[in-house]
Amino acid sequence: MNTEKDFSPLTPNIVRALNDKLYEKRKVAALEIEKLVREFVAQNNSTQIRHVIQILASEFALSQHPHSRKGGLIGLAACSIALGKDSGLYLKELIEPVLTCFNDSDSRLRYYACEALYNIVKVARGAVLPHFNLLFDGLSKLAADPDPNVKSGSELLDRLLKDIVTESNKFDLVAFVPLLRERIYSNNQYARQFIISWIQVLECVPDIHLLDYLPEILDGLFQILGDNSKEIRRTCEVVLGEFLKEIKKTPSSVKFAEMANILVIHCQVADESKLTNDLIQLTAMTWMREFIQLAGRIMLPYSSGILTAVLPCLSYDDRKKNTKEAASSCNHSLMKLVTPEDDDDEEEEVKSESPHSPSREEPKVQSDGSDMLNASQESVGFSNISFFTPASTDRTQVTLDLDGIVQVLDRHLHDSSTGMMTRIAVLKWLYHLYIKTPRKMFRHTDSLFPMLLKTLSDESDEVILKDLEVLAEIASSPAGQTDLAGSCDNTDNKLELKVPDKSGQHPSAKTIDSSPSTPSMNSYFYKFMINLLKRFSLERKLLENRGAFIIRQLCLLLHAENIFHSMADILLKEEDLKFASTMVQTLNTILLTSAELFQLRNQLKDLRTPESCTLFCCLYRSWCHNPVATVSLCFLTQNYEHAYDLIQKFGDLEVTVDFLMEVDKLVQLIESPIFTYLRLQLLDVENNPYLIKALYGLLMLLPQSQAFQLLSHRLRCVPNPELMRTVDKSKYMDSKQQVASKRTSHIQIDELLQHFDRVQSKHLEVRHQRSGRANEHSDRKII
Repeated sequence: MNTEKDFSPLTPNIVRALNDKLYEKRKVAALEIEKLVREFVAQNNSTQIRHVIQILASEFALSQHPHSRKGGLIGLAACSIALGKDSGLYLKELIEPVLTCFNDSDSRLRYYACEALYNIVKVARGAVLPHFNLLFDGLSKLAADPDPNVKSGSELLDRLLKDIVTESNKFDLVAFVPLLRERIYSNNQYARQFIISWIQVLECVPDIHLLDYLPEILDGLFQILGDNSKEIRRTCEVVLGEFLKEIKKTPSSVKFAEMANILVIHCQVADESKLTNDLIQLTAMTWMREFIQLAGRIMLPYSSGILTAVLPCLSYDDRKKNTKEAASSCNHSLMKLVTPEDDDDEEEEVKSESPHSPSREEPKVQSDGSDMLNASQESVGFSNISFFTPASTDRTQVTLDLDGIVQVLDRHLHDSSTGMMTRIAVLKWLYHLYIKTPRKMFRHTDSLFPMLLKTLSDESDEVILKDLEVLAEIASSPAGQTDLAGSCDNTDNKLELKVPDKSGQHPSAKTIDSSPSTPSMNSYFYKFMINLLKRFSLERKLLENRGAFIIRQLCLLLHAENIFHSMADILLKEEDLKFASTMVQTLNTILLTSAELFQLRNQLKDLRTPESCTLFCCLYRSWCHNPVATVSLCFLTQNYEHAYDLIQKFGDLEVTVDFLMEVDKLVQLIESPIFTYLRLQLLDVENNPYLIKALYGLLMLLPQSQAFQLLSHRLRCVPNPELMRTVDKSKYMDSKQQVASKRTSHIQIDELLQHFDRVQSKHLEVRHQRSGRANEHSDRKII
């Protein structure tokens, strides 16, 4: 430094001492500067004061010589002490050169800079708040300083600054938040500790409403929550916990919408191997649960994102029990927010929008080309969905993001790695949406249906049950209703299907295959039955392992008569005769053994109404694919004479091992409680001769087996008709004839027999063709 340069009003001795390498001499110079400045203060000579500060800053603190910089720092601190309360007038000039020294490569000089700034701040107190951002920025750098002495000095300054902020009511939070938002993303451990400690302090000051700016820093807080330091994580947990308590106290002032997507991001674990990620996910899920409960329908526009985060957590094991429970609560609460109001037409919203506003495209949901379900002739477009604006949100304007929700649900159904509980939750959501918003959901039905049908092959019974509930709701919802006509007796005809036009125009007509009369069912029901049977045909294991279970549940959900009526009608036109026979056998077993079909069995047993007779005829035509099932249907409906006629025709059929096994099963069924009435009718020998003949016919078909012995023993118990006469025979016969006449008045027996012959001829022809192909293949092998 040039010692000959004029540094007045500083004396040459002061200048020389400030440049000295010894601390004690610099300290003496500082005392002289303090004395000099006090005199200027007494004289109210601000010009000289500024001149002294300017010399100390530019010629010393910012000098290239290290000892000069140290002298400048202690000199600036001395000026501040001398100025006292008046130091606030010169804080910018005092602080800026000191902060510049925070970046010095010499750790000792950084320590002296920290010491100097501490003295300046201690004197100025609240007056430093307008310069808080500069101080905070400098301190955040010192917090990560590698030198322990510098770090210790910065901690003293940090505590002093926190005390000042806590005591003052003039802290400019608006100006500070942008800096806080920037610094909060630091990866340095000490910088994070510094940041989180300041947030903790500011959050506790009553006059500082940091909650208003929580959306600005929430993401950064979750980042800090994943720090490797246990102490930092614990502090961050405390801070987040305090924020959540405050949110619960004052939910009306919380900006839920601005924080929703932040929570969605952190509810999803990127790397499950890191334990800190589990803490982040649990905390975010806990916040999400509280947000949904507190904010209510404000969270609906974010439903798709929430479900993306929540659904996978539902399949967690006990190692993440708390996260799973929080996710389950989120899922349940979010589902409750969807109401029938969300199914209202959006015409009013469209009218209020600008005519030039862009429309959203219909989302493309994954689907298979096969098994596509089309219930309407014209595709229904999606209405514009308004985006959620947090600043001007009214509860009545919140729009359910149904398209996004359906996409998320469909994606989880398609994902083979999705856990069982997640799949169940997805199906519960679909069912809930079809209940609450049926009209809007039916726009997605054609895309969802193939995957719903495929889900019937799931390994879990619970998943299948929920899947069937969804499919049953689709098939029976009034929102999918179209005008159907026709019955099982006119299966070869076409009919006009009226398809409701949701645009308000006249309904369009569509020609499809006729379907049975199914009260309370919509146009999707018959198509569902077609595709279900198609799936059974393609997946024989599904039919074998789950077929009975699926059909029984559908009988409970959609009424047994509808199920059997429609399936019989479809099977009547089935080209794969072997599958038709197997399917009829399955349906027949369900009909005769399932408790769910008790009412339907009683309806068929009496055949007292035209409707029951029509149902019998419809079933009979399809049951003809399986001769033994046809006989059992006749036994069930007490058409014993017709059963006897059918058994006589069995001599013309190809009797295979499978055929005899079916007869064996029928004998076992005759001994079951289902046919108790049939066994009791054996007591009335004279009035049930064809029943006895039919049973003897079955006996003659059977080889010497256990079933043969069982039926033979039963027939030996048939009493002598002479012993059973207890009433006037003529009157009794007249009564029986009247009942029989009434039961068969709606049934053309001869026509049914002819139909049986035609069906069995087809089966015989198909078997001969298969046999011919097999022989031809065998001959080729021999050649």
